[in-house]
Amino acid sequence: LLSVLVFILPKKHKKKKERKSLPKDDVAEIQHAEEFLIKPESKVAQLDTSQWPLLLKNFDKLNVRTTHYTPLPCGSNPLKREIGDYIRTGFINLDKPSNPSSHEVVAWIRRILRVEKTGHSGTLDPKVTGCLIVCIERATRLVKSQQSAGKEYVGIVRLHNAIEGGSQLSRALETLTGALFQRPPLIAAVKRQLRVRTIYESKMIEYDPERRLGIFWVSCEAGTYIRTLCVHLGLLLGVGGQMQELRRVRSGVMSEKLVLNIFPPLVEFHLLHILENTISKVLSSVQGSFPVLLMKLWNIENLGCGR
Repeated sequence: LLSVLVFILPKKHKKKKERKSLPKDDVAEIQHAEEFLIKPESKVAQLDTSQWPLLLKNFDKLNVRTTHYTPLPCGSNPLKREIGDYIRTGFINLDKPSNPSSHEVVAWIRRILRVEKTGHSGTLDPKVTGCLIVCIERATRLVKSQQSAGKEYVGIVRLHNAIEGGSQLSRALETLTGALFQRPPLIAAVKRQLRVRTIYESKMIEYDPERRLGIFWVSCEAGTYIRTLCVHLGLLLGVGGQMQELRRVRSGVMSEKLVLNIFPPLVEFHLLHILENTISKVLSSVQGSFPVLLMKLWNIENLGCGR
């Protein structure tokens, strides 16, 4: 028999490297203070292509960065745009208040900012609050993509009669998930015809048995009527129900974490006409929320001609 000796060595504990703390400077101030352009170099790389194959002769002269610099005749650095460019190509992630309609809110912004074109990301009923993306001038072409994007809501449903507990309402809410048939309510902005809308996810937050009120969260397809969903919840439970209150917490790529209750800044902007510090707090740049394609100067003409 062969005897095998096993030596157990103590494990070596690796020392954790101490991370160097970065200076806590304001990134925005650094970006505005410094230039972010690739400046030409005075030194030119030298390559000896005399011994290279015939097809690679003079390869070093094909692409050389020299001291000659041609400024771009169009466009500007996104960090150094004029206030007019921010207005013409920006959008406002608005926290819509209760009572005014979406059309009235968009008309107010159009009149205060003195622009011709405005559009929003999806109609909210007058009593509904929450995210309403208002696109301005050239940014209105993005309205269609935001109108068809998914939405998230937090609502309150009132049941007409008492039920056993919140678990029963939670099970009914889970049942109403997926593709559902819906008919818009009597007072609606669209034609009252039967259609299919998808409920992606739903969650029960809280239930008050004394007042028969339930708070729930829903992630759904654009065009879903939460009022109809509350009526269906009451029918499924056999007690009847209706929507008490509703708030949109996300619309497309924007959520209520980034939403601004911007009516006081807009009034200030209206009184002081043009004040960059105020309008920069209100308007958001399209480049910060959507994919951006950086193009060379010689490709701009091809893109404009549709090539």
